[in-house]
Amino acid sequence: MKLKLLTSAAALAVAGSVFTATAAKAEELWDPYLRGFGEGIPSGALAPPGFYGELDNYYADYTKYDRNGNSIPGTHLSALVEVPVLIYIPNFKVLGATYGMAIGLPFDYTSYAPTQSEHPGGGNLGMYNTVLIPGALSWQLPHNLFARVSLTVLLPTATNTMSDYFQGNVKNGGVPSGNAFTTFQPDFAVSWLYNGWNVTAAGHVSFNVGDDNNYAGIHGNSYHSTSEFTADYAVTKTMGRWTLGVGGSQANQFSNDTLNGASVANTRVTSYSVGPIVGYEFPGGMSVTAVWNHFVSVHNDVGGDFVDFRFLTAFEG
Repeated sequence: MKLKLLTSAAALAVAGSVFTATAAKAEELWDPYLRGFGEGIPSGALAPPGFYGELDNYYADYTKYDRNGNSIPGTHLSALVEVPVLIYIPNFKVLGATYGMAIGLPFDYTSYAPTQSEHPGGGNLGMYNTVLIPGALSWQLPHNLFARVSLTVLLPTATNTMSDYFQGNVKNGGVPSGNAFTTFQPDFAVSWLYNGWNVTAAGHVSFNVGDDNNYAGIHGNSYHSTSEFTADYAVTKTMGRWTLGVGGSQANQFSNDTLNGASVANTRVTSYSVGPIVGYEFPGGMSVTAVWNHFVSVHNDVGGDFVDFRFLTAFEG
């Protein structure tokens, strides 16, 4: 099936609000949303009816930053995150909007210093939380605008969590592969699509339901990661088979995390990143998009550089 790059990428708008997060917080380590995952995608729109497949190959090279935005020597997190996604756009409308759904089963390989420096070559490979998007609705508006709302649900199905880490059940040199709790994440996006231009803003608000109840290896020690806002932005131009542009991301946590109901100081995350986007559509309809971002401001979080190579194809009907 032959699809223009912009249209192909629009299929992923239903999946552009998901998946693992390598953005480590001060304590709980994993955020629900992978920074920059949706950059370059016209997230306000959805593709024509059909089945679509995506594979993201996401690598992050990070250092921990304190509340003042200063890097902490001796801290280093590297993560390779593989995100296979299946997207389905059925051939009917809901409230006048195109409807879509998606499922993702991400997995990751991580290493973290100083643990990794004590055990060279160590690391942890595991499955992240299963990601479901039961519904996404996209409306075509006047003046070449598209708007989308959706819901992402992350299920507590990770191979290992922070409790496993503290109990020594995660291989030395790695970090847990996912979270012990469920997350509900409303998503919203607006795209302006005209003459090859894609100007998109996509936001997400995460609500974590439940806690890690064995934090630091102590039974009943309840750690709760509080809600946060994350967003991706992109301005791209498609010329023939090539797409060029720039993207950025942000994350702003609403408050400090809590331990047994008490606020944990210096766990409120803020971060911002920016970088180029390059895409190409091969004959036959498969497209690849490369995204690179550098973090320009980081507080109580990890930052540095990430790259994402995204492959997308439409399955024959």
